[in-house]
Amino acid sequence: MKWPLLLAVSLTLGACAKAEDSELAPEVAKQVMEAFQGEDFDTVIELTPEIGSDSKWTRVRGTALQRRGEQRFFDAKIAESIADFDAFIALYPDQDPHHWQRGLSYYYAEEYEKGKAQFERHQTVNTQDVENAVWHFLCAVRAPGGDLEAAKKELIPIERDSRVPMKEVHDLFGGRGSVEAVLAAAKVDEDGILSENERNHLCYAHLYLGLYFEAMGDAAKSAEHIRLAAFEYPMEHYMGKTAQVHAKMRGISAVK
Repeated sequence: MKWPLLLAVSLTLGACAKAEDSELAPEVAKQVMEAFQGEDFDTVIELTPEIGSDSKWTRVRGTALQRRGEQRFFDAKIAESIADFDAFIALYPDQDPHHWQRGLSYYYAEEYEKGKAQFERHQTVNTQDVENAVWHFLCAVRAPGGDLEAAKKELIPIERDSRVPMKEVHDLFGGRGSVEAVLAAAKVDEDGILSENERNHLCYAHLYLGLYFEAMGDAAKSAEHIRLAAFEYPMEHYMGKTAQVHAKMRGISAVK
């Protein structure tokens, strides 16, 4: 899944901001930049204005909100992550459809209707992402009036996601594939040496199998796959950390 567009831009602008070229007092501007560079986002948010023009400090504040929201999500502080993402989007409303991270937080907050709507908006700006279709499915199943069969029929069609094992994951959630096909797509080469790419494929495969079995109501099988994604094949990217968040939220430990 793709990052909100503003984030990549604002990180550069924030890092390059000059303390002497701002509407903040010079000593405050210096403190903000030191805090930003040290990833002390609490201080950045405390010292930058909530509402203002599209200045460098607004962009620094927005970046701090986004990044603190992500860290709060990774710490399984779900309500707090949503609050930060909401504040980020309040500063930059045009980023709302890009913000799939808030959709993931909505899922773990059990705000399924909001999550479903977030992923529908994300579909308008990221049309070929199996993960977006799957998270929309997961929210649709649990939203008021939702059920498995309706979610399968309404699974967002994706034709051009070439990542391993996304085609097989999409087929599985659509009722056309199998668990075995997902695992086969992510299989390790016969040399038995696990490369970084292979570990990544296995992390994704087991994360989405875990989520699939959660949607099916099979907690034991879900835990088995989440345990593998979070602990056996851990990755440090957003979805790898999402597997670890899932384990925290569902009380799944590294040892069975």
